[in-house]
Amino acid sequence: MGEPSREEYKIQSFDAETQQLLKTALKDPGAVDLEKVANVIVDHSLQDCVFSKEAGRMCYAIIQAESKQAGQSVFRRGLLNRLQQEYQAREQLRARSLQGWVCYVTFICNIFDYLRVNNMPMMALVNPVYDCLFRLAQPDSLNKEEEVGGPSPSTEGCGMDSLAEPSVSSLLTEVDCLVLQLHRVGEQLEKMNGQRMDELFVLIRDGFLLPTGLSSLAQLLLLEIIEFRAAGWKTTPAAHKYYYSEVSD
Repeated sequence: MGEPSREEYKIQSFDAETQQLLKTALKDPGAVDLEKVANVIVDHSLQDCVFSKEAGRMCYAIIQAESKQAGQSVFRRGLLNRLQQEYQAREQLRARSLQGWVCYVTFICNIFDYLRVNNMPMMALVNPVYDCLFRLAQPDSLNKEEEVGGPSPSTEGCGMDSLAEPSVSSLLTEVDCLVLQLHRVGEQLEKMNGQRMDELFVLIRDGFLLPTGLSSLAQLLLLEIIEFRAAGWKTTPAAHKYYYSEVSD
């Protein structure tokens, strides 16, 4: 037998019955209720930020399998409908659970990153993703760090993940989430709507200059993402050395 796929590894976090449902959806999508599958994945993503970071890969695999098998898009339609429902209730979600809100933003950005129409990002997701990032950049979000849980450095991923990404046992703060998602999809978003990205970075600069309430790490993260975008969505060697040394110190 070959090595399990990354999708199969991620499935291990579900109970046995749900694991079987998802495995079948990946291999024989016509044999299961794909709307139920979409709801299961979204529900789990809202509870588990680690899963929400990679769920887009699983969703993409199911969409491809369904298209190849039946030429249909039941799963994608169900997934987008559920994303829209959660988007419309995003302020209620944030008020109810900051962790759930951060997981949702992570998930929708992950879906935006993976799903394509004619090899282009889905236009239908551009403004919802922007709206979520704008919410993360509001002063009350940037100042809410202590209510969600502080970050602890990790080396997994790319860009500034070693600054912004917590270990599996800790929770993402809103400023962490903002910076991580901009590292992931910022360049794509700017190509789709550059004006909104300019407006978002006005908010981020204003946030960086907040007189009180912003932790030194949050300031460092915001400054890094400002410079990251200014350098063409790349980390320069000098910036890499500076920010990593700041954290290690």
